[in-house]
Amino acid sequence: MTTFVLTVTCPSTRGIVAAISGFLADMACNIVDSSQFDDLNSGRFFMRISVLSEEGKTEEDLREALKPIVDRFSMETELYNQETRMKVLLMVSRFGHCLNDLLYRSRIGALPIDLVGVVSNHLDYQKVVVNQDIPFHHIPVTKENKPQAEARIMDIVESTGTELVVLARYMQVLSDQMCQRMSGRIINIHHSFLPSFKGANPYKQAYQRGVKLIGATAHYVTADLDEGPIIEQDTVRVTHAQSAEDYVSLGRDVEAQVLARAVHAHIHHRVLINGSRTVVFPPSPGSYASERMG
Repeated sequence: MTTFVLTVTCPSTRGIVAAISGFLADMACNIVDSSQFDDLNSGRFFMRISVLSEEGKTEEDLREALKPIVDRFSMETELYNQETRMKVLLMVSRFGHCLNDLLYRSRIGALPIDLVGVVSNHLDYQKVVVNQDIPFHHIPVTKENKPQAEARIMDIVESTGTELVVLARYMQVLSDQMCQRMSGRIINIHHSFLPSFKGANPYKQAYQRGVKLIGATAHYVTADLDEGPIIEQDTVRVTHAQSAEDYVSLGRDVEAQVLARAVHAHIHHRVLINGSRTVVFPPSPGSYASERMG
């Protein structure tokens, strides 16, 4: 039996859940997990459903049969085969903690993705990547060649069928054109001090101000730097007895965890964009299980 994930966004009104559940029952699909949210402020309804196709209905069968309901409720729907792994391209500069964490999670199956390559403007992690039989693309970026560099990146995205780009501490600002072209398909990670601590050495600035919490934010990339819809955040407490170097180390741990959780949510189709915000539904049972446990 095939497991599908159906996501729904539409204007809020009565009868949506009844229509969808009735449609799935008629198509011999058993609902195994369902989450929904009705945003009273925006008047939008959001839903994510995992279903088992118990009598061999295909993705095409479900899409065709769903059309009358889509038209009736003015729905935006997506249907995914849960066994199909999302094609992901990682981008990194000179800090490797997020990259190494994602590579490990992918290798053990905790993040079931198809890694199509790693792009970097430096050579620091070339050997690490190539040793795992993943294509490595060195694309240096300067003020003079930035348009050409981004064109090369987009060529890689298109030639590999990339569905998600993850900026695993890629320290280059993407152009407005690339952000718009890849809207909702690029995830970035940054320390949560922005915009309070701008510029270089944010952890040092935080240390000097005596902060008690440090953290990280994962968000979709938009033309507004570090202001895209937030997917995941977390913090860790620090004390007066810890050094600026401790802040950096603790911050890197949080960054890696937050980014991994954001990628996990996206590849399982749990994130729906709601204007400048996101609706992030809880994970389905079993979605954190990996192929190599223990």
